[in-house]
Amino acid sequence: MSRFSVIIPLYNKSNDIQSTIESVLDQDFSDFEIVVVNDGSTDDSEAKVKAISDDRIKLFSKENQGVALTRNFGVEKATADYITFLDADDLWYPNHLKDLDTLTRSHPQTKWFATAYEKRFNSKLSVPLDAPVMKQSNWYGIVDNYFENCLVDSIAWTSAMCFKKEFFLELNGFDHNITNGAGEDTDLWIRAALAAPMGFCTNISAVYNLEGSNRISLTPTLHRVFMDPDNYEEAAKKDIYLKKYLDRNRYSFAMQHKLVGDKESCKRFLHKIDYDNITAKQRLLLKLPNVFLKILIWVQERFASGGIRLTSFR
Repeated sequence: MSRFSVIIPLYNKSNDIQSTIESVLDQDFSDFEIVVVNDGSTDDSEAKVKAISDDRIKLFSKENQGVALTRNFGVEKATADYITFLDADDLWYPNHLKDLDTLTRSHPQTKWFATAYEKRFNSKLSVPLDAPVMKQSNWYGIVDNYFENCLVDSIAWTSAMCFKKEFFLELNGFDHNITNGAGEDTDLWIRAALAAPMGFCTNISAVYNLEGSNRISLTPTLHRVFMDPDNYEEAAKKDIYLKKYLDRNRYSFAMQHKLVGDKESCKRFLHKIDYDNITAKQRLLLKLPNVFLKILIWVQERFASGGIRLTSFR
């Protein structure tokens, strides 16, 4: 039995999948299996996988059902006790699985884990994870408060995650009722954090490729079913950082609907928000007309193309 199962959901990623798999095969740690689940691709993604010769690759194909059910299917087929995830357009640095092996062995009672990552916006702009825990270099430990560390960037990100398989199954995996990257991962992280502390390594070992092809997060807002932060409002009464985390997600969801003119959904996400929990920039942006917001997005994109990141979360 392998130490890790690497779950890769695949849907029309012909331009990226080979590089993604090669980043796994280039790991400094070799005790793993790769479970690729082709979610009804209509391009030659499956052929690209079959062209890679390595006995550790297991390829499954099924009808298109979306990323949540595809990841859950991959976990069902996995044979390792530890489950890791990698989206078909993201990358790992060679140290990723070695760092996870160190982390899981040093904290054997812990049920879920993550490593630091960087966001690659374009060839000129890559930024490291922005979180309080990142002040400690080469650190392997238990995060004191998950939600306190996720108010700018989330320390949990799918392609840098690891779960004990039994814990993932206890949580019932990703909620497939949330669709097209509209928070099915965030919803799972909240459930995991409420159930158990997270183990974390501050070494950057994964790349969030925001230039990847056919990204589900680019699906039109009105074609997506978003997670409902209200599901965790009761738990937030006991944790001020969870409340802040939920409110910043409410802000993000509200802004996405505001930009497409869906006023009712925007109001619904803002209904339970405590405006003290979001930044001054965010409060201002919520008040601006859409025409100004679209200009600011254009400005943000121009700065990003020049290697400068602008964000309303800090």
